[in-house]
Amino acid sequence: MGRSHLDSFFLQYSEIASYLLRWISYATSICTVLLLTYRYGFPLNQQEYQQIQIMYKLILLLFLLVFLGRWFFSINRQLFLQQSRLEATLYGLLIIHTVAEQLIGIPPLLYYLLLFSLEPARLIYEHLTAIFMILLTVLDLARFSATLAEIQVKPSVIFVGSFALLILAGTILLMLPEMTVNGEISFLDALFTAASASCVTGLTVVDTATFFTLKGKIVIMLLFQLGGLGVVSFATFFATLMGGVGIKQQSMIQSHLSAESLTEAKAALRKIVLITVIVEVLGSIAIYYAWDQERWTDGRAPFTTTGERIFYSVFHAISAFCNAGFSLFTDGYYNRQFHICHMFGLHFVTAVIIVLGGLGFNVIEDIFSPANIRERLAKPWKKMELSTKIPLLGTGLLLVGGTLAFMILEYDQLRVLNIGQALITAFFQSAVTRTAGFNTMDFSTLHNPTLIICIFLMFIGTAPGSTGGGIKINTFAIVILSAFRNIRGEKRIIVQHRFIPNELVNRAFTLLLFAFTYNSLAVLLLTITEPSQPIHVLVFEQISAFATVGLSMNLTPLLSASSKVIIIVSMFVGRVGPLTLAIALSGMPKTNLLQYPRTYLMIG
Repeated sequence: MGRSHLDSFFLQYSEIASYLLRWISYATSICTVLLLTYRYGFPLNQQEYQQIQIMYKLILLLFLLVFLGRWFFSINRQLFLQQSRLEATLYGLLIIHTVAEQLIGIPPLLYYLLLFSLEPARLIYEHLTAIFMILLTVLDLARFSATLAEIQVKPSVIFVGSFALLILAGTILLMLPEMTVNGEISFLDALFTAASASCVTGLTVVDTATFFTLKGKIVIMLLFQLGGLGVVSFATFFATLMGGVGIKQQSMIQSHLSAESLTEAKAALRKIVLITVIVEVLGSIAIYYAWDQERWTDGRAPFTTTGERIFYSVFHAISAFCNAGFSLFTDGYYNRQFHICHMFGLHFVTAVIIVLGGLGFNVIEDIFSPANIRERLAKPWKKMELSTKIPLLGTGLLLVGGTLAFMILEYDQLRVLNIGQALITAFFQSAVTRTAGFNTMDFSTLHNPTLIICIFLMFIGTAPGSTGGGIKINTFAIVILSAFRNIRGEKRIIVQHRFIPNELVNRAFTLLLFAFTYNSLAVLLLTITEPSQPIHVLVFEQISAFATVGLSMNLTPLLSASSKVIIIVSMFVGRVGPLTLAIALSGMPKTNLLQYPRTYLMIG
């Protein structure tokens, strides 16, 4: 009875306590970010280093006390633990680790690192502690994202704002002294690099391989990983793990994934993260074994340890799947070390990862999920879903068409290779031209017909719901089908005994008009800021930025400050989507219920 009265007493203050604990938790997360930024972004002396180690313990203690406070003041403590299983597990491990440290006089994890001679053990232990603190901060961010439903703004505004904040955070991090070899980078170059990475474009104004330190390269990798899937997607994913996803969050994910319903969006989110992890892990393993060290042209690999080889493999696998196009080598895959004669397997593996990233998560899940494979084997007469068939067919046609175009139009460059090497080179360029940005050929030497085809492929891009850019295959397909419908005088678009609603047709034409108008305006501005450059070079650069491709005719490093700003805006618009951006910037829709007399205008 006494315990019941005590619980009732504390329940009176649960609302106030929850409010205070929430803000203490947010303040702790902010302190964590600032502390880790200072630790890894600035050179430290021994005294500062020791003070930071003490701060680590204080912050972990604060996180633990906040969690225990939330549990203590919860109405149903057992239900709270069930809904916070991930957090409870992490804090349980923290308690066990802290108690064991007090008993044996040394952190258990550090003890085992020293026991197995994993050097440098103390530095590894510190990095693992930092990762643990980052995970706690991310979970805190996920709880904060659950409050988005209380913010009276459109989901499109939050989605666009998340990318803007990601770019800003990346810019600040890249400007820290420890991120670059020389210890400094201009604001505009840092902004350009952060925007290119967050928008998974791959255009660079500085050499990623030599300009940035390992820390800077890790920041860039995290930016295109977050940008590839969307930072809101990550926050919502962790929120689902804790059982708190609001309608507004699901609405943002629905828009981002082109899902038909909120329920479908929520269910698809976990599949997306799972697919990403599987493809990137398998891709990293494949690339790891594709580094044929015996065939380096100078007999020496750029990495000297297994750890470096793993990092290079993971970086390029994530870059390929996210269609980012960043590489840790000067000149990327065009580097003579990666010539097709020496790295045949590397080119093929990278191209396959790029194609998978450009197919879209829904298509990958529909084709490769064990349940769907078993169903197709049991029911071979069952047709593939139209939402899978169009992106798959469109991807195949564009890949084959692009490969043949490169083989025929660039025959004078490819004839020095044997047929297999020439075919892989053409296939690789056809795959990356649609969004990825890697290159094994010098695009400034390509013939004009090839450049026109490249611009066409870049503008169309990849499948919807993928990590790639462009107007998307489905948009182009609907525009083509609508054109044939109008020519034949049909009222509706019928495909596989299904009709495509006019709302989608209108949306496709609107997107096409926005994309064409914006790129025309951007090219016009580039002709003013870069008057000495040929028009076809400017068009190529602009479409590459808008479609988040990342290919360049060697113009990017030479851009003026004004031109860099134009390209930055183009990468941002292309990544968030011109329609999403237009909706975010537009006001409330006006009613249009009045009926007016019909009129006709001459067309053509």
